[in-house]
Amino acid sequence: MIGLDKLTPEGQRFLKELEEMAKLEVAVGYQAGEATDEKGVDLCDIAMWNELGTQGEHPIPSRPFLRQTIDNNEGQIKNFCQAQAAQIPKGGSAEECLKQIGVYMKGLVQQTIRDGDFVPNAPSTIRRKGSDRPLIDTGQLRQSVNYHIRPKRK
Repeated sequence: MIGLDKLTPEGQRFLKELEEMAKLEVAVGYQAGEATDEKGVDLCDIAMWNELGTQGEHPIPSRPFLRQTIDNNEGQIKNFCQAQAAQIPKGGSAEECLKQIGVYMKGLVQQTIRDGDFVPNAPSTIRRKGSDRPLIDTGQLRQSVNYHIRPKRK
């Protein structure tokens, strides 16, 4: 790169952090094999069944809590990401920026699970759970949302 040797130490650090940021991404949601419910069912599967819905003898209607999180908060998410990225020229790191975004997104998903507008539970589900709140039975699905910083996938 022409002129790279003329950068200040701060400029060199900034370029290094930008290069690091370009290699990484934040994945928010559920990772297969990370957590199971009390019956041993992977929470990643439970999240997928609720997000997309199922068919069969006991169908589950789609309750797209992950998509709803993005759709309902698009502007806020964009502003938050820009604010975090603005910390890099001020001495922040790519990793810290991505951690903050992960924590923020995790909280938004948990809020959507708690407060989202979803297809109501069936009367039989309400009787079994003792609650009419979709997606919340034991609270484990909401509590198990997580984020990972990983190399970008191609």
